[in-house]
Amino acid sequence: MYQVVFHEDVNKDLKELGHSTTTLVLKKIQKIANNPFIGIALGNQANNTLAGYLKVYVDNKRVRIVYKIEDKKIEIFIVAVGKRDKMKVYKKASTRVND
Repeated sequence: MYQVVFHEDVNKDLKELGHSTTTLVLKKIQKIANNPFIGIALGNQANNTLAGYLKVYVDNKRVRIVYKIEDKKIEIFIVAVGKRDKMKVYKKASTRVND
């Protein structure tokens, strides 16, 4: 099982989603920790370069989790969680990756 590490702002992302959606997200993160390769590879999303990152869907594809597998550390780095609405989650992820 991979260790899960969160970007410092992911807690804010989860608070924006509400309790029931957050519960679904946390369950999906547990599944990612057990099998990190379940995600779909990201590349260029709305001019946000996220090569090397993956996404998984939660809540009937309303919410995305963006993460990276750090094989050498046996870690999953969760970069952003949020709704796809206007590519917001990908913009957040790209900003956090490029900081």
